[in-house]
Amino acid sequence: MSMFGKSGITFDGVQPLLDGVVPACTATVLANGIEWTLDGGGSIVLTVDDGEVTRLDVSATGLGEAPLSLGLRFDAVAGVRRYLRNGYHSWDGSFFADPGTPAGDAPPGKEPTLGFAMTALVPAEGQGAVVLGFDRHDRFQNRFRFGGDASAMAIDVETLLDRTGATSAENLLLYADADVEQALIRWSGHVAAASPTLPRLPEKRIKGWCSWYNLYAAITEENIREHLAAAATYRDAHGADLDIFLIDDGFTPEMGDWLDVKPQFARGMKPLLSEIAGTGFTPGLWIAPFMVGNRSRLYAEHPDWVVREKATGTPLIQMAFYGEFRWHKRSEEYYVLDITHPDAEAYIRRVFRAWAHDWGARYFKTDFMFFGAEYGPDHVVWHEAGLSRIAIWRKMGSIIREEIGDALWLGCGCPLWASVGLVDAIRIGRDVGVKWSGDQSAESLLRDQATRNHAAGRLWQADPDCILLRDRFHDLTDAQVKSLALLAGLSGGVLMTSDHLGELTPDRARLLDALAALDVAECRYPSLGNGEASIVQRAMLADGQTLELRLDPEAGESQCTDSAGAIWP
Repeated sequence: MSMFGKSGITFDGVQPLLDGVVPACTATVLANGIEWTLDGGGSIVLTVDDGEVTRLDVSATGLGEAPLSLGLRFDAVAGVRRYLRNGYHSWDGSFFADPGTPAGDAPPGKEPTLGFAMTALVPAEGQGAVVLGFDRHDRFQNRFRFGGDASAMAIDVETLLDRTGATSAENLLLYADADVEQALIRWSGHVAAASPTLPRLPEKRIKGWCSWYNLYAAITEENIREHLAAAATYRDAHGADLDIFLIDDGFTPEMGDWLDVKPQFARGMKPLLSEIAGTGFTPGLWIAPFMVGNRSRLYAEHPDWVVREKATGTPLIQMAFYGEFRWHKRSEEYYVLDITHPDAEAYIRRVFRAWAHDWGARYFKTDFMFFGAEYGPDHVVWHEAGLSRIAIWRKMGSIIREEIGDALWLGCGCPLWASVGLVDAIRIGRDVGVKWSGDQSAESLLRDQATRNHAAGRLWQADPDCILLRDRFHDLTDAQVKSLALLAGLSGGVLMTSDHLGELTPDRARLLDALAALDVAECRYPSLGNGEASIVQRAMLADGQTLELRLDPEAGESQCTDSAGAIWP
């Protein structure tokens, strides 16, 4: 049954989805949609409000059991040249794929056949894109599954209701735009308008220093103070607008024991953060609030505070390190804090309250935040039943925001869309790494920066991750270092480095100074979605000037020019 089409893309063979499958049913065409009478009892109704932006609402009545999920299958979507596989959190990637692309050997959650929140379909004929996407993301997770072949895609769209008792999917929007990126920008606008909490957009660009990509976990009070002195000297000598000084992971003994510190910080964190503030920086700390190590004191004393597998009753193992690599901790297994347990909630409140109001942290980087949004009631058991995975995640997010007040909050490994209105900034890719290709490399930034740029400055400030400026201890060429710094710096989002600012070469110092001084009003990627090998990035500055970067992702070479065609910087 052909229902509608946009820009030459037709959506045929629409069927209902209940708990991920098409139920046995009989269809009746209505004046404004379809009603499916289920053989097992009850019905599912699709209501179509057609227009320039078509709205599709799916609801069910008379079901014998509260559904896990509810949605639609479009069995034959024709006229598509490429589609956007939109990831859910910081690290799972967003990229364009060809119709019929198999799952391949991608890790679960990153395959091209699975997406979230929305997709953009590039038509086989003509320009622009057709967006099919949900507008609300604060109550339930919205999932896409892609199949079919090059001639006719199959697309499943579902709202994961998680047996909460809800029987209506979130609003699904369908519209076309003559420009791919503008189509995505419009979607971000719909999300911002539908969110019950308005997006938090920092007044100025977040810029500063982070310990991770230089010191990693080998941090001590001594070497942190050394880098603090170097950063302060550099800032004052160069007039660089650097504000944040973040102590990343490595100061706590085990994940979960957030009020304890390692012996390398004998005075505790409060005096050190006070010293950071005294130099004029905003002091920041790293935390992974959902993570609980099996060797932590927290787990030893409160084993009932972690999420359990439904089938076994044992703690859900979100991550495991059984070999010789132990991630600078003793724990072999990492569990998920059950934030629905009243005592666990009281504990994490106490942690953030202490860090913000006693220790003096004013910038928070929360990591591995997707831990709380991965599983539904068919797989895990939380202390409080009846909540969706997103309601649980938002509970943690609301607790953090309540306890830290107006302090800046960067979400990493974080749900991109459920976080709207809570975080100030969000990581849009994986850790930048120290090589050009492979796992934890530049590949993530080269892929995800452009495909997630539509939300930057609209839903949150985007964090492309730290730029590497040192001239050793990495496998990047000089051209690749400069290309990555320009790509991240011209984006207008978070600008951080981890390198010792007293050891930069004059050329790298000039590059940092130039990027830190930029006032980027808007960043665009005009070739997005068209399949071109090169990356084209345009940064429109507040003074009316435009900088254009052309980057070869294979070689890592790039050229940046200003409005007059001169090389910049």
